[in-house]
Amino acid sequence: MAPTGLLVAGASFLAFRGLHWGLRRLPTPESAARDRQWWNLCVSLAHSLLSGTGALLGLSLYPQMAADPIHGHPRWALVLVAVSVGYFLADGADLLWNQTLGKTWDLLCHHLVVVSCLSTAVLSGHYVGFSMVSLLLELNSACLHLQKLLLLSHQAPSLAFSVTSWASLATLALFRLVPLGWMSLWLFRQHHQVPLALVTLGGIGLVTVGIMSIILGIRILVNDVLQSRPHPPSPGREKTRGTRTRRDNGPVTRNSSTLSLKD
Repeated sequence: MAPTGLLVAGASFLAFRGLHWGLRRLPTPESAARDRQWWNLCVSLAHSLLSGTGALLGLSLYPQMAADPIHGHPRWALVLVAVSVGYFLADGADLLWNQTLGKTWDLLCHHLVVVSCLSTAVLSGHYVGFSMVSLLLELNSACLHLQKLLLLSHQAPSLAFSVTSWASLATLALFRLVPLGWMSLWLFRQHHQVPLALVTLGGIGLVTVGIMSIILGIRILVNDVLQSRPHPPSPGREKTRGTRTRRDNGPVTRNSSTLSLKD
């Protein structure tokens, strides 16, 4: 299965790089035209919808993957995992090319851990079911990418942004924290069946993504959900929701409050 998986991962890398190139030639909202994150987020949203929906449908139609995460999987599941490997490699290349290392080191470290874990399944043909469970996290990532696109489009605060913020919080609990907890518990119980190197690699990946997910949940709750609620105007305060005033009285729009976590 290794040659097939590598071919799929290579084709996926080229496909996502080509998608990024094609999106740059399509009309872009004026408010986001100069922000390089726009096209990167559009590509990430496409991958999240593909892999997250595929993982959810796959686990629903083939529950054996969760019952036996090491050996129980259909052939197409490995293809989906290989596609995700190609995406994370393509996204990492885009981050290195278009952004400074100081701003993206955390995402690059995240991508390195994820690629290492998913590549184990692609190269060995085992642990594909475990990898499919991890791809459920992409359902939450899809909400996060959409939320960031709304921010870049200056659609915050708005009804769409509020709904997306609540969806991000709900999917974070259901499709990020629950799968992470299940994978951690499975790895702890089955560590005697898994090589020590893979237990270590999986443990590092789960801890890394778990910490980032907790921080992400706090940011969404505090910055996007709680602060998006209407507050009665205080006397002498003229600030509008989502903006603040500088000392020179110029308006400053709210910065991105959520981390664009891609896993």
